[in-house]
Amino acid sequence: MLAGPAFVIMLAVTLYPILQAVYDSLFNYRLTAPGERELVGLGNYAVVLSDPVFWQSLGVTAFITVVTVVVELILGFGLAMVMHRAITKLRGLLRTAILVPYGIITVVSAFAWFYAFDINSGGYVNNWFSWLPGITENLNWFASQGTSLFVIIASEVWKTTPFISLLLLSGLAQVPGDLEEAARVDGATPWQVLRKVILPNMKAAIMVAVLFRALEAFRIFDNVFIMTNGANNTEVLSLLAYDVSISRLEIGLGSTVSVLLFACVLIISFVAIKGFKVDLASTRGD
Repeated sequence: MLAGPAFVIMLAVTLYPILQAVYDSLFNYRLTAPGERELVGLGNYAVVLSDPVFWQSLGVTAFITVVTVVVELILGFGLAMVMHRAITKLRGLLRTAILVPYGIITVVSAFAWFYAFDINSGGYVNNWFSWLPGITENLNWFASQGTSLFVIIASEVWKTTPFISLLLLSGLAQVPGDLEEAARVDGATPWQVLRKVILPNMKAAIMVAVLFRALEAFRIFDNVFIMTNGANNTEVLSLLAYDVSISRLEIGLGSTVSVLLFACVLIISFVAIKGFKVDLASTRGD
């Protein structure tokens, strides 16, 4: 009953666009010729799924999602441990400092990273790190797929790792301190304590962190749009849907890409929830 009003509002805001996208995906519909709308059924899905551009975008999206989530989990857990073990008086300061990147608007963050790496805009990264192997003053980070994806992923990791660390910090707070102490008394190594005591009791928090970040990373748009706009085979599904719908005004095909993106998100959610096998009732203490 308490969650009912919020659920109704969210349903009203999100359900209509979803149903409208599904409806539009069944038509051959261009904004330049609105009077020539033609029902094609699943024809748009056959066109999109047979297009190698879609599969290329899907592969890039999946790669960015997997790498960012894995790196952010590792770094986020390290930050969570630091905040958890920190002196009480410093915890507030540490949490505030760590949250600074997450508080920056994504577009602003993307522009900052772009100008830092773009040699045509006076990027300073090459000068600062020219002592590292492979980095020269003339290195163009946005001239190839590998380096472009590196900058995109690095910007994502920098901005959203604080979010992961806070979620994992809440999980660390649920780990009984007496279990850790008992394991140490029994002679368990720090690695054994981590693997046998801490991580099992954090499974619910880890699942939430993985689920939330995977869904957000899979829908990445801002960083790719600003840094490369899909050049050098860096186009992701969200950008593909944008290009088809907005640039080419193909509402039917663009809606089809959006529906397929939504379907991928549902699959990720299902796999994450089933894969972790978390008993949320027992986690709440029911």
